[in-house]
Amino acid sequence: MMGHSHAVSGALLFAGTAPYLPPLVMHAHLAPQEILMGTVLCAGAALLPDLDHHDGTIANFLGPVSKTLCRFVAWASGGHRHATHSLFFVALMTLGSWAGVTFLGRPFTLGMTFFLLALAVRALNICPPGHGFHAWGTIVAMAGIGTAVIAKFIPSAPGWLPYAVGLGCVAHLLGDSITKRGAPWLWPIRTRYEIVVIKSSGNRLETEILTPIMGVATVALLWFTALSPNATS
Repeated sequence: MMGHSHAVSGALLFAGTAPYLPPLVMHAHLAPQEILMGTVLCAGAALLPDLDHHDGTIANFLGPVSKTLCRFVAWASGGHRHATHSLFFVALMTLGSWAGVTFLGRPFTLGMTFFLLALAVRALNICPPGHGFHAWGTIVAMAGIGTAVIAKFIPSAPGWLPYAVGLGCVAHLLGDSITKRGAPWLWPIRTRYEIVVIKSSGNRLETEILTPIMGVATVALLWFTALSPNATS
């Protein structure tokens, strides 16, 4: 699956589950602004498993910094679609985010917000194309502005942030599991799980049918859960 499709699937999964799972998992109902922020950040988090891809969308979103990071993760995890495409990685990212917001507080929260926003900006193609400074410089600027805006509304230790990170990673695994090669959900067991719907990444089924449907569904869900007048009453 392409990075854009992963991001949209993450947004859809958060928007669709926000009214139901957080009350069960965290014993808390999310406010409309938290649903909006979580949807955007979950879109970015849906790119995290591709930290093992040295030439994917995520590898170029922060220029040389992200390129170096992805090469290191690829080396440490065994290459593309290995350790980072598993439930182990989902748990690692979720627990790591929980520890960060719990023990490090606002600096970690804003840093993670910036990182995920930068991923979302890149994946959703709201920056110039290419991998040069004109692209990642714009990403840094837009993510910085977005973080400054979100900082006015986000608490220092938002309990829903680890949830958004973990859910984004799950969305990525689900997306790769409907393509060839699948995903090794139970790594270090090497078995890959797949139900091939998308025979080649970036084909017409993915880019012209599935991704637009997910985008429309996300907007519709956000309208009913966060944007409509009834959602704020």
